[in-house]
Amino acid sequence: MKLPPLQIGDLSVPVPIIQGGMGVGVSLSRLASAVANAGGIGVMAGVQMGFNEPDFYANAQVANDRALRKHIRKAKELSPQGVIGINIMTAINHYKETVQAAVEEKIDLIISGAGLPTELPALVKGSKTKIAPIVSSGKAAALIAKMWDRRHQVAPDLVIVEGPEAGGHLGFSQDELRQDPPIKLEDLVKDVIAALKATEEKYQKKIPVIAAGGIFDGNDIARFLKMGAAGVQMGTCFVATEECDAHPLYKEAYLKASREDIDLVQSPVGMPGRAVINSFIDRTKKERVPSIKCSNCLKPCNPAETPYCISDALMAAVQGKLEEGLIFTGSNAWRLQEIVSVKDLMGQLVAEAEAALSVPSLG
Repeated sequence: MKLPPLQIGDLSVPVPIIQGGMGVGVSLSRLASAVANAGGIGVMAGVQMGFNEPDFYANAQVANDRALRKHIRKAKELSPQGVIGINIMTAINHYKETVQAAVEEKIDLIISGAGLPTELPALVKGSKTKIAPIVSSGKAAALIAKMWDRRHQVAPDLVIVEGPEAGGHLGFSQDELRQDPPIKLEDLVKDVIAALKATEEKYQKKIPVIAAGGIFDGNDIARFLKMGAAGVQMGTCFVATEECDAHPLYKEAYLKASREDIDLVQSPVGMPGRAVINSFIDRTKKERVPSIKCSNCLKPCNPAETPYCISDALMAAVQGKLEEGLIFTGSNAWRLQEIVSVKDLMGQLVAEAEAALSVPSLG
């Protein structure tokens, strides 16, 4: 059975796979354009995009704005017919300016999590840019839909449900992440689909629900499509690609990681996350790691009290300085075996999913 396209209003995506935005700098224009050229949605991470700019530490916001515009233009140049998105966390300072810059550059899709993107609809008003909140429950999906309806008279174009097996910052407490039995993404997807029914009826539009967090292969894709998801978001597997924007040593860290090397960590901004446990993580448990220079990136951060600067740590990792860096990853990185091209990875995922969809569901 052929994979159905992902329809987001008037935007049709041939392959219902969204490549997750991974920062700092792991998914930029090279990776996003390659995924878009392969028929999916390529997504760049909108946090600290200017980390490679020469004036980053002198004026981070100017450098970030310049890099954001440069990467959006580059991605569109490399994939003129593809769909390009950007993930912009609501927790960043200069959120409004970052969204506005992306809209001015005619980004196709803005994905926004790490808080409630309450004002996002107003920031894209009058543009063709689609907007998608990231949620971790049906309750959160209903809350955002109700808030956008009341304040802006719009409904989400897309909703991404991110479960507890995702990489990076997670929308769950430590207790929730370690509870037994564990929270299942399948249950969250069903809850979100149900929670959006009233909004779909009011606006007479289909709101695609995307499953994310721990999805690794075509069998996973088929499973979520069968239960009603319109597509999936995948991040970890795209790190192990030739086109991934991270340093080769960063990619190797994924390939070398065992199942036991991947665990939950406490981010200095107060959120749990999932990462590869390395010497840097061990060091932060023993001593405070001084910041190079605060770039005032995240609202929840108090530089005077944090055990380390998360921007410094993520930038060091993506540049290949792994002993100084934080390596965020999803729970399935240990299953990766080799670096492949995005074209080959997408082809494999589609073939596996289509084969699995051809097998009748039991029950």
